[in-house]
Amino acid sequence: MALRTLIVDDEALARSRLRTLLAECSAPAAEVVAEAAHADQAREHLDAMPLDLVLLDVHMPGMDGVAFARSLRGRAGAPAIVFVTAHAAHAVTAFELDAIDYLTKPVRVERLQQALLKVERHLKEQRSPAPADAAPVHLLIQDRGRTERVPLTEVIYLKSEFKYLTVRTATRSHILDGSLAEFEERYPRRFVRVHRNALVARTAIRTLEKYDDGEDAEGWALRLEGITEPVAVSRRQLAGVREALKDAP
Repeated sequence: MALRTLIVDDEALARSRLRTLLAECSAPAAEVVAEAAHADQAREHLDAMPLDLVLLDVHMPGMDGVAFARSLRGRAGAPAIVFVTAHAAHAVTAFELDAIDYLTKPVRVERLQQALLKVERHLKEQRSPAPADAAPVHLLIQDRGRTERVPLTEVIYLKSEFKYLTVRTATRSHILDGSLAEFEERYPRRFVRVHRNALVARTAIRTLEKYDDGEDAEGWALRLEGITEPVAVSRRQLAGVREALKDAP
């Protein structure tokens, strides 16, 4: 089925241009069901009909696109957000708001097609019911003679140190006997490799920033939800991390 799409841009010519580009895209198809010139109009459409996708400009009169996207967080049945703007400066903020993609004008049809594919994957994952017999995955942590069950969903990162893994949650660190390669293979949609000795939960990624660790002044690190310490990103893994930042749920 076509993605029910709302275009939000204060320039009529820009909205018309997006309509034309969407018509040139192949599967998944996108059906423009409404247009809005500002956030108030957009909210009226959201309240009036179910939507799959909002193509959203940043700079608009009144509430800007970033503030509008922020206001939709936590809304039941909220559509996927793809920013379409002439300015690249808000890209990091957009992904912090769980935007699916960030397109800069002039938009190419090939790039818009990629964004639609990301939206389709996101909506399928979001709306697919879990199997009736599915059970949450837990890690069994041996700690001082007792066994503790740690939900995999609470794991922020995994680091390989000597013969063990450090399992970091928002509240504490655990030691686990295992390998990063095993977790990377079993849970590729949950974790992304950021360093030869570290995996990070995709859902925990918030920002990628320059980081001087005392050895490499041109290094990079991730800031993660729930913890204060940064996690170093190797140059070899930087491209993959940037892609994960775009695709992070």
